[in-house]
Amino acid sequence: MTGPVAIPSVPAIDTPAASAADASSVPVLDDDDAAAAPERVASADTPDSTATIDSANLPGPPADSLVTIKQPELFARLRSGFLLDDVDEPAVASQLNWFANHPDFLERTWGRAGLWLYYIVGQLEQRKMPAELALLPVIESAFEPYAYSRARASGLWQFISDTGRRFGLKQDWWYDGRRDPIEATRAALDYLQALHDQFDGDWLLAVAAYNCGELTVSRAIERNQRLGKPTDFWHLKLPTETRGYVPELLAMRRLVANPERYGLEFSRIANEPYFVPIVTGGQIDLKVVADIAGVSVEDLYELNPAFHRWATDPTGPYRLLVPADAVEGLQETILHLTPEQRMRVEHYTVRRGDTIATIARHFATKPDVIRQLNDLGASDLPVIDSALRVPSPNIELPAKVTRAAMLFDSPPRLRRGGRRPNIHVVRRGDTLYALAQRLGTDVQTLAQSNGLKAGDRLHAGQKLRVGGSRSLVADAAPGAGRSSSGTATMASSDAGRRMTYIVRRGDTLYGIARLLQVTVNELIGWNGMSGGHSLKPGQALVAFVKTRSSG
Repeated sequence: MTGPVAIPSVPAIDTPAASAADASSVPVLDDDDAAAAPERVASADTPDSTATIDSANLPGPPADSLVTIKQPELFARLRSGFLLDDVDEPAVASQLNWFANHPDFLERTWGRAGLWLYYIVGQLEQRKMPAELALLPVIESAFEPYAYSRARASGLWQFISDTGRRFGLKQDWWYDGRRDPIEATRAALDYLQALHDQFDGDWLLAVAAYNCGELTVSRAIERNQRLGKPTDFWHLKLPTETRGYVPELLAMRRLVANPERYGLEFSRIANEPYFVPIVTGGQIDLKVVADIAGVSVEDLYELNPAFHRWATDPTGPYRLLVPADAVEGLQETILHLTPEQRMRVEHYTVRRGDTIATIARHFATKPDVIRQLNDLGASDLPVIDSALRVPSPNIELPAKVTRAAMLFDSPPRLRRGGRRPNIHVVRRGDTLYALAQRLGTDVQTLAQSNGLKAGDRLHAGQKLRVGGSRSLVADAAPGAGRSSSGTATMASSDAGRRMTYIVRRGDTLYGIARLLQVTVNELIGWNGMSGGHSLKPGQALVAFVKTRSSG
């Protein structure tokens, strides 16, 4: 590994007073718990890809503010920045008991945290914010940047779409800033700092508002003021989820402060950067970068989960994260690539009668992609006998990326589940292109999620997964929810790790789904149950998950 690398900062976004947006939700919150917030779309200028690019424009803390005093491991550095008071509350003890009795969940979570925790701790130090906030992604996503909730929240910090845009997180067909660990961390800390200021420096109220929305917390405070009651977190009437959310953070703080006290030993996380940012100078195919860097495509997407297609966004950001030990000479090599070397493309000669739409259909992509690859405006028509750059038809994406693309493409009613079938039975005349158009996705994503190639023909009676199916949830990280009931065992499966959960008295589908970090609809589908199905003690439920180590 190389030494610490300074990542220069982006100016804080000047945001209006926070509204009733739910910036974050645990992976199975109901949609009603996430209120919409005003949209604000980040703009991006398109630089000349041949120009020299100053790496000082990349996001992160300024070089002259880098913490240079190194400690033996990251948990020690994290503890030294704790600022919140430990409190003697039953709710904290209850959450602590859950964590202490699920060491496997903690081990998986810290395994994923090793990629991001160094950066997040550094950001908090630069802002002089409590280091405990670095533990929020444990609760939000189990440090899985591909985590996606029923409330349609995404990423390490679980932003819903509107709140993400409000804090400058760009979201388009190529890129979702909510899953960008750099940008999402900046947005989350901006939001938390704004909440801290709004609630007169009370970090517990700020954390509560991050979960349920500032309007909910403000109304609870006003209610207590009218009744002459205290207005601290512990006396407010807040949603059930939020009443557990803040104690979860404090319980994790207590556990990290002294894991030995609870019979735990955390794997060491080195106090050095796992990744380094490089400038790309424009759009580039991720496989091209992976080949040059000598890393796997899967590992490159693991560090760059915001890009859910085969290439980076043509309108930026023009930055990729690469392993620190693979960076030498990489940026210089990339900036000297020709346009043809940067993208896996083929050339198509335009024929009479061709349109952008028909060409896109032929190459299993969208018209906008053809226009972007060829710098064509919305009204530009293809010229007969001219050569157009088109995506290579032999592009395959890792399973997590395919899932992320399909979730992004699917309309809200498909994401919510239950309003469209998870399985589509092919009818005579159906094509992958027609189905993809109808479902709001692209052919490549639909084909890959069903183990097909974009050009494969369909036959009547064939069944296709179109959302909410096992292939879309297999790589979810188990454990972001909390429940002490029931037991689970695991076995290998092509769809991930097959978990068998034994129901105990008092269990609910919602509670089990939270524990396993899947959705209720998925549990119902996997186990052939109806929505009103009641559970019985001793009943075995099946779920499918994948950890980072398994895919």
